Amino acid sequence: MDRRKFMAGCLGLPLLAQAGEVQAQAALSKIIFPFAAGAGGDTLCRLIAQEMAPVLQRTIVVENRTGGDGLIGIKSVRGASPDGSTVLVTTGPTMYLLPMVETTPSFDTAKDFMPVSLLARFEFALVVGPAMDVADFKGFVAWLKAHPDKASFGVPSNGTIPHFAGSKLEKDLGIPLTRVPYRGSAPILNDLIGGHISFGIVTLADALPQHRAKGVKIIGVSSAERSPFAPDVPTLKEDGIDLVADAWYGMWLPAGSPPEFANKLGAAASAALAKPEVKEKLTAIGLIPVGSSAEGLSKELAANTAFWQPIVKATGYRIEN
Repeated sequence: MDRRKFMAGCLGLPLLAQAGEVQAQAALSKIIFPFAAGAGGDTLCRLIAQEMAPVLQRTIVVENRTGGDGLIGIKSVRGASPDGSTVLVTTGPTMYLLPMVETTPSFDTAKDFMPVSLLARFEFALVVGPAMDVADFKGFVAWLKAHPDKASFGVPSNGTIPHFAGSKLEKDLGIPLTRVPYRGSAPILNDLIGGHISFGIVTLADALPQHRAKGVKIIGVSSAERSPFAPDVPTLKEDGIDLVADAWYGMWLPAGSPPEFANKLGAAASAALAKPEVKEKLTAIGLIPVGSSAEGLSKELAANTAFWQPIVKATGYRIEN
């Protein structure tokens, strides 16, 4: 064999190996979900991953990369290779609230990510315990005015939609309220039942079991229309509070990803969410399947950003980083 040809062939081996490595990587996709396993968003990820895998002809795994109120997982996708191998599924609020409250934003949603699809919506509920013996929102307001020293409310965490929804409620009612941050909805519901706080703002799905068991009472939902999960409960807007504060899960790729793959991924996600068996499983845990184009996700993000920006700014809440 000619020595020069042999050497050229040897030099080409690493390139072939790299190409094979890229192909192997492209055949595996990771959905990064920046919150713990077991909750509604995690279930959503695993359901659509299972449905999308055969359509996209690749293995899809779900990786829970938690920490920093979603920031660790988000940043890991921001810095990932834009080859279609890494996908982000997270809540809308993490993508528009975190940049608002960080002193130095860790990411720019528009510049660092490519929108794919809106996936599913979920709702929040205004919940009272047995210590607040009221029948409706009007009675709730009257109770707060009569007991200003007891006007405390629980939220699952600072810097969240319930946090800022409570601030909006305080402003609209003109009643000073004391916010008490918790780690999740469960301890809030426990303290409501025990009479330690007056009310809470939690996800509707978390509150429904105790509401149905008469442990707590849902007196308002924050969605634009009455929830299909609690059609007897009025919206806050019906009761005169100009607040629509539902939330949602969306899907993004790192900026610079191939638009063709983003379109294919979005179509696969929307098709999965349209399947009756997927819809049934998601509605059972309080999620409303949606599915959208990339443009639909971008419009949703822009509308939410515009709505919450002045509310968040008025609170003065910041995260030092």
